[in-house]
Amino acid sequence: MTIVRVGVLALQGDVREHAAILESLGAEVVRVRVPADLGGIDALVIPGGESTTIGKLAERYGMVEPLRQAIAGGLPTLGTCAGMIFLAGSTTASRPQVQLGVLDVVVQRNAFGRQVESSERELPVEGIDGRVHAVFIRAPWIEKVGEGVDVLAEVDGHPVMVREGNVIATSFHPELTGDSRVHRLLLEMVEGA
Repeated sequence: MTIVRVGVLALQGDVREHAAILESLGAEVVRVRVPADLGGIDALVIPGGESTTIGKLAERYGMVEPLRQAIAGGLPTLGTCAGMIFLAGSTTASRPQVQLGVLDVVVQRNAFGRQVESSERELPVEGIDGRVHAVFIRAPWIEKVGEGVDVLAEVDGHPVMVREGNVIATSFHPELTGDSRVHRLLLEMVEGA
């Protein structure tokens, strides 16, 4: 059996939590900090954290264009919370931030409110049996989806989990619940590639 090598963008955010879930599924985890770390990985996770900081650090370490090229080239990718914002084409905010533009969505940052308004919900997710326990922490939601984007889950009419080709993105933090089903979707994309 071939071991899947999954890179976790390790500039800021929930790196350790994603790594633990991926390792529990039998994947080899590579912490991605510089462009050379992208070599030889089968999939990528962009964790939750603070999207502005992730973007600035990616720019500082020369990661923006290599990430954009790898993902646009078909690398199966999962972005959670801030990772969704970093993958997106744009946000509703007027202040610019570094984004990869590989997911055809417009994201509203902090759509669920401030830190004290964080919440947890049981969500039906297309392609996953049973409900997914979703943890929303200063979470975004999607205001607009492009034509090629499939909405997998919604809250109050707003997409909170989507897939476009080789990219899956969630507003919530699947790495904080011990439920590995969202990460399994990423590994299934690798097997299907």
